[in-house]
Parts: sequence; structure tokens; C-alpha cells
Amino acid sequence: MTTPTTATREQWLAARLELLEAEKDLTCRSDEVARRRQELPWVPVEKEYRFDTADGPASLAGLFGGRSQLLVYHLMFGADWTGACPSCSAIADGFNGSVVHLQNHDVAFYAVSRAPVDKLEAYKQRLGWSFPWASSLDSDFNYDFNTSITEEQQRSGSVNYNYRDNDTSWLEHVDPSSTVAQFAQMAGTDAAGFVREQPGMSAFAMRDGVVHHTYSTYARGLDGLWGMYQWLDRAPLGRNETDGWWRRRDEY
Repeated sequence: MTTPTTATREQWLAARLELLEAEKDLTCRSDEVARRRQELPWVPVEKEYRFDTADGPASLAGLFGGRSQLLVYHLMFGADWTGACPSCSAIADGFNGSVVHLQNHDVAFYAVSRAPVDKLEAYKQRLGWSFPWASSLDSDFNYDFNTSITEEQQRSGSVNYNYRDNDTSWLEHVDPSSTVAQFAQMAGTDAAGFVREQPGMSAFAMRDGVVHHTYSTYARGLDGLWGMYQWLDRAPLGRNETDGWWRRRDEY
């Protein structure tokens, strides 16, 4: 981190105005990227996906709840884990309060994980969340949208995630003090089991009764959805981290 300097108010204002121009440029570039997202072609979803929800079984079309758009957060929570990923949990803390606003703007929202629905509901209650959460345990949904992989795929030495192939040989020598190992332990699994689930978000649209896939993003593409980091990027010391320092909200 750069060592901060001290200055007069006039010097600070001059530097701030220069930064303001860069921020305005970033905002314009962000608007342009958002426009390009909306211009992506739509792909009809031809497979039938089934989910378990607190209200019973549902199809992908059923998750829309009568709305024309659906946003899905692929929240890392493996079938045999004791808790969800701490990072995904921090992201969920941020979007929990936004869901009601989305729902009243023709946008449905669901988190989707592979853990059984009873585990999801218990975890929701523990952390005080209200957003809808569906289990895809008996579905190919997470696998088809590149947020879950099988043990066989992992053992092959390379898996596709974030639109590229990723080497998995590093799992043979995981440092027990690493963030991955620590977060895996917090989730009730080992490192290999932990990274068989990955974070992501996907967008869908309904047109003429047909569900279309319109967008998915992963890894650092989720930064803008992680509210905690948006605040830290504006704090005097920024993110100021060397490892995964965060915990679930009830574990600090």
C-alpha cells in the first residue's frame, strides 16, 4: 500500500478533482459495459431443471414468479457441507435487502445451491436472511452453468470455470493455513470438496413462455455485487488484506 501523504485542503481539493475525472470516466465505461451485457444474444434453455424450495418443487420457469426476468446467485453450499461458503455469505449479506426492490421492478431473484433445502432454510434463519433460496441437489443446473464440478472432473487435472480451463493439480499440496483450507474447514469439508463448488451469478429472461439464458459471470466478475468491498474501496486503507480475513456475520 502506498504511504499516504499529508497536504493542505487546497492541495487535497486539486488532487480530488483530478481523481473525480477518472471516476467519471469509470462510470461512463461501466455504463457502456452494462449496455453491452444487455445486447448479448439470448439462448433458449431447453433442459428441464427442477428445484426444491421452501414452498415446494419448482421449475426454472417457476422461479420467475410471474416476472419477466430472473437473477440467480450461485451460492456455494455443497450437499454434505455444514455451512455455506463464508465469502458467499458475505455477498449474501449485501444483497439480502435488495431483493424486495428487484421483485417490485419485474426482476425475480433466487440464490441456488446444491445443499438440501432444509439446510438452506436453517442457514437462512441463522443469519437472518429473507431472500428466496432453492436447492438444485437433484438437478444438473449448477453443473450446466459452471458453478459445480464432479470429483471425476477435478481429478482430470483441469476444469472449466470463468470461461477458461483451470489447473487442479495444486489441490495435491494445499497449505493448511491457506484461505481455501480455512474456509473449507468453516464449511465442514476439505479443500477439494470446497472448490468443487464455485460462485457465480446468472441472468434469465422469459419471452413467449420460453426461458432464455442471457448472462453469467464468475470470480472477479462478482466484485461489483460484493457490497462490503465497494465500501472498503472507498475507505482510507482500501481492502488492506493479505488473506481471507472475513467471517460469517455471527462469527466475529
